[in-house]
Amino acid sequence: MDVVNSLIKGCLIAMTSLLLVACGGSEETKETAKSDSNAEVIHWKMVTTWPKNFPGLGTGAEGLANSITAMSNGRLTVKVYAAGELVPALEVFDAVSRGTAQMGHGGAFYWKGKVPASQFFSAVPFGFTAQEMNSWLHYGGGLSLWEEIYAPFNLIPMAAGNTGVQMGGWFNKEINSLEDFQGLKMRLPGLGGEVLKKVGGIPVNLPGGEIFTSLQTGAIDATEWVGPYNDLAFGLHKVAKYNYFPGWHEPGSTMEALYNKEAFEALPKDLQLIVRAATRQANAVMLDEFTARNNAALETLVNDHQVILKRFPDEVLSALKTASIETLEEVAAADPMSQKVYDSFSAFNQKVRAWHQVSERAYINSRAMN
Repeated sequence: MDVVNSLIKGCLIAMTSLLLVACGGSEETKETAKSDSNAEVIHWKMVTTWPKNFPGLGTGAEGLANSITAMSNGRLTVKVYAAGELVPALEVFDAVSRGTAQMGHGGAFYWKGKVPASQFFSAVPFGFTAQEMNSWLHYGGGLSLWEEIYAPFNLIPMAAGNTGVQMGGWFNKEINSLEDFQGLKMRLPGLGGEVLKKVGGIPVNLPGGEIFTSLQTGAIDATEWVGPYNDLAFGLHKVAKYNYFPGWHEPGSTMEALYNKEAFEALPKDLQLIVRAATRQANAVMLDEFTARNNAALETLVNDHQVILKRFPDEVLSALKTASIETLEEVAAADPMSQKVYDSFSAFNQKVRAWHQVSERAYINSRAMN
């Protein structure tokens, strides 16, 4: 609780200062603002895995940068570089690690080749929802483990957004049985891709900016991306006919902010608190936006673009769940750090699922009753 209280205190102090200055404030406050204006201005670069100004994900990164700049009263400015502007999308991890940029914004599952345990901090098939993931990270020891696995790379990770439950993907053929995944080339990163491989599919790891063309040219047969809000913006309905649900592979996908450890620790303590508070705020804002906008986008896809919305058959979901459990156990057994993270994940999962049986699930089931 001390960390949380410090974050809240830092955020309130920063916002109070901004409001007082904007409204005239006291002479003491004006002097503080004047003093701040004479302080050294620190300039940071943020590299992202997202296309420029992409709704939800890209704008989430922009919002985080703007919040840090505003909450610090301009003492710490952050300039955002979209995928490909400074470094390619899938080189964000390395760029921040070596200090080419002081911070990055992306998804931890992109780095599974470097840090296998990182996959547990983005999305786990049939795993945590957004609410459960945030609880594990901030109150269940997850964030400390995340920091531990990134420490050798000179990185500090923080949760910086969540999409909520995603869609199951875009296909140009119906999925009626598990056999329909055989030989299917599908853009599906992280642990979900490993599950696809186990059931006979071929996972392909692509950044968002390459999905449309790859599906259009036949380089891939199917793709998952995020959900209606983002999928509509990418125009995926133009290159695929069927949109499946639910997103078994990503039930609550966390976006990450990566901070170069040396750059972060060089900041004054109050700016460190501001960065943490702004990131925590960004984590909540993104989920709010996706929750608010997804259904309207889904209605547009179905009603205006005649997308065929389908649910995966129960037998397919059951087989994917079995394959997911096997995959998670295999990934965990592959190295000690993955096992340590998986053990923490599993213990918290058992407890939070028990609580949600008598809270969230019980309520949603009752709400659906006639």
